[in-house]
Amino acid sequence: MRLILDLAVTHIAGRGRQTLVAIIGVAVGVGFSVAMAALMQGGQDDFVELLINTMPHVQITDEHRTPPRQPAEEVFDTAAISGLRPRDDRRGIINPTAALTWLNGWVPGRLAQSLKTQGVIRYSSRDVGASIIGIDPEIEQGVSPIVDDFKAGSFAGLRAGGNNIIIGDTMAGRLGAGLGDTITAVSSTGQSRNFKIVGLFHTGTTARDEGEAYVLLKNAQILSERANAINEIWIKLDDPNTAPSVAHRAEAELGYKAVAWQEANEAILEALVVRNIIMYTVVAAIMLVAGFGIFNIISTITHEKARDIAILKSLGFREHDMRRLFLIEGVAIGAAGSAIGWLLGFLLVYALAQVRFELAATGQEMTRLPIAWSILHYLLTAGFALASAAVAGYLPARRAAKLNPVDIIRGAT
Repeated sequence: MRLILDLAVTHIAGRGRQTLVAIIGVAVGVGFSVAMAALMQGGQDDFVELLINTMPHVQITDEHRTPPRQPAEEVFDTAAISGLRPRDDRRGIINPTAALTWLNGWVPGRLAQSLKTQGVIRYSSRDVGASIIGIDPEIEQGVSPIVDDFKAGSFAGLRAGGNNIIIGDTMAGRLGAGLGDTITAVSSTGQSRNFKIVGLFHTGTTARDEGEAYVLLKNAQILSERANAINEIWIKLDDPNTAPSVAHRAEAELGYKAVAWQEANEAILEALVVRNIIMYTVVAAIMLVAGFGIFNIISTITHEKARDIAILKSLGFREHDMRRLFLIEGVAIGAAGSAIGWLLGFLLVYALAQVRFELAATGQEMTRLPIAWSILHYLLTAGFALASAAVAGYLPARRAAKLNPVDIIRGAT
């Protein structure tokens, strides 16, 4: 084995320029693949984190996933009913106190109840459609995605006395209202009530900044004429990945529709999986192109060293020794390129992490590109590189191992 290693080093060193070009090709492929993987993974992680932070991990509503069985279905086995619309139940979630007590007993996280109703916010002859959400400010802070997005005021302002309301800054701009102004909320039932603006928030999501208004739960119940009713329970879990199991158990017990954040964003998560497949396919293609350089140099060596191969085989070297010799040469070039590529990839990722840019929507806020630092990226790209190098070295090595030493020494073609 020591002799085979010495021969491999001699062959590689004897063609220094071609070897250097092959190593650089592998290094550039590995380096840029690491940078691309870090950038794409960082963008994906940042997006998933945004999904998790801007919505409840589990949302329980007063809807039913499937309508209840009809009497005809109980009597006739062949009965089939389609297009059935469940009756609008204004009671919301039945017995909410018992449901909340049961959930608090086992859910590993925080939860809050609310009553959402559709209505219109009116100010100075201007109307804006909105979802009017009744909440308990104390517990809402533990689950609300806007708790850190207030430009003025906070949820605590709802309890400051009187009828108070919190709206998005985009809605306030459309109405021409500001902090401290009094606006009118009109529900879908025709009930109206005046509220004083005690808070403004900006999340960056237009639908939320322009279409949501928060009031005390009792005020929402009065406005919608639904005394003591709630129609939503939001759950924030300590581990967001457990959301599907929590949603399944809650729906099985309560009977109401419980949606985990993974289910609500299923199409987006599937698109991210497809994107990852495309990314690693591109990485494999880059490494395959780099492998052609290795294939070229190993093929050249086996052609030029044909007589040396014949002499070695005549001295007792077997076919598998020849295959091992040239396979080692290919893998050595791939390993050297991978090592240099790791360094290049690290420098590229570090450079991308230093890039700063200003968001037009936020004015003064500066942000960086989302970068994911992961050893897995280095191992995967190196694995692709070594696999490509092994294949590129094996093909000419197999041909060299089959050479007949007698024909080569006699000069036969």
